[in-house]
Amino acid sequence: MQGGLGDLSGRPFAPKPVEKKVAAPAPQAAASDAPAPEPKKFLGFEPLTWAKILPLGAMFFCILFNYTILRDTKDVLVVTAPGSGAEIIPFLKTWVNLPMAIGFTVMYSWLSNRLSSEALFYTCIIPFILFFGSFAAILYPMRDALHPTEYCKSLLETAGPRFAGPIAILRNWTFCLFYVMAELWGSVVVSVLFWGFANQITTVEEASQFYPLFGLGANVALIFSGQAVKYFSQVRAGLPPGVDGWGVSLNGLMGMVVIGGVIIAGIYFALQRLVVPKVPKREAKKKKSKAKMSVGESFAFLAQSSYIRDMATLVVAYGISINLVEVTWKGKLKAQFPNPNDYSSFMGEFSTATGTVTFIMMILSRWIFKQFGWGVAALITPIMLLVTGLLFFTLVLAGDAVKPALAAWGMTPLYAAVLVGAAQNVFSKSSKYSLFDPCKEMAYIPLDDEVKTKGKAAIDVICNPLGKSGGALIQQFMIIGLGSLAASTPYLGAILCVIIVAWINAAASLNKQFTALQEETGMYITGEKPKEK
Repeated sequence: MQGGLGDLSGRPFAPKPVEKKVAAPAPQAAASDAPAPEPKKFLGFEPLTWAKILPLGAMFFCILFNYTILRDTKDVLVVTAPGSGAEIIPFLKTWVNLPMAIGFTVMYSWLSNRLSSEALFYTCIIPFILFFGSFAAILYPMRDALHPTEYCKSLLETAGPRFAGPIAILRNWTFCLFYVMAELWGSVVVSVLFWGFANQITTVEEASQFYPLFGLGANVALIFSGQAVKYFSQVRAGLPPGVDGWGVSLNGLMGMVVIGGVIIAGIYFALQRLVVPKVPKREAKKKKSKAKMSVGESFAFLAQSSYIRDMATLVVAYGISINLVEVTWKGKLKAQFPNPNDYSSFMGEFSTATGTVTFIMMILSRWIFKQFGWGVAALITPIMLLVTGLLFFTLVLAGDAVKPALAAWGMTPLYAAVLVGAAQNVFSKSSKYSLFDPCKEMAYIPLDDEVKTKGKAAIDVICNPLGKSGGALIQQFMIIGLGSLAASTPYLGAILCVIIVAWINAAASLNKQFTALQEETGMYITGEKPKEK
């Protein structure tokens, strides 16, 4: 190194100075002007890209593996708990999950101003790992001592069956806490921690190529986690009488969740040490230096951004739309298949179709982004939901009118509505993984770090449950006011149309702003500025 510096300075290392040798470095200087050889690429991408994408893919697999196990377990816990039932879920989503999500957002915003990004990651994920491990080992075995069963029984006798849902939350509070933590895993670990980290180390070009493919990991994780649940179900069935089989299953399932969480943290630790230092730092926009904002100032700042408002509209509209159609569809599904075995068989076929369509959409999504751009990709999901949702509600409301035509196809209006509702759910889920989620995450990339970090926490942690809770609240008001879900159907269809129209308008507005940001920052989803036609 010193020799190189000596040569470039034109100073020989011999003690005797020779002025004419100043020109000696000229050939080397000329050689240094030659372009540096490009790094070897594999499948069109540099080694640094693969060093980022492959570990991120492994992280995403483990996160979704855990989420599938947690999602299946949480419903079994709260629905089958003593004194509980399916009616507990709307109350949990609205009155427990949403406040806890808001509380996490406040805490996350406060911590983000005080901790490094790496410390913030560990601070958020470690409590999840500890909770799920301790739930199976401590909380569940001690449930009889921890749950106020007798008090809630007397409370229910006094208040009446109308308050069975809220009382069941109090009666089985540890199970409900597990439910909320499982819900938050999807919002916090998937949306905030994983995607936030991925957006920091990837370029827009890499995101457009690989983000849609990350969804494939969700389908593979679904297969593996499903087999794991099946395995522990078989273990439970083979236990002798008197043994708490569900407790044995919980220990096994939560053990895998803990192992998966440790692997996620380990991959993140390795990336921080081996890859992140090699990632070129993005040039920050020149702006006036100012003190870090408080929580209230952060929300006020985000509320002033039309970009963030449009992104929030997309997330909330998706949650409400899915909830409005899915709950109504499940009601029709139960009417068509009252036998649990038939219901389960249909759901198995539904899951298979969802995985197949999602895989195909993942492959097509790369072509859609490259050929048509972000704007078209962002509009596919709401337009598809609007068309299939209208068709579904039409079959539900006008079943008698189309009954003769459907009879020629060997179908009843109810069965046709079930099939259309299933298709709507299949395509909505596949488009979410392959197009909606990648579009949402790409839109964060050109933003500055302050808006990206705090805006992402507010949108993903508050707006996701707000969409679900909003749909649940709408249905609760409709059912209470009109008497039944069936009587609410025409109004739910009209509300769905209004929400999706607002979604489409927000997507169009966001596309204009996203395009302008790409022009300003020079970061394009195809890696180069699109040619003007």
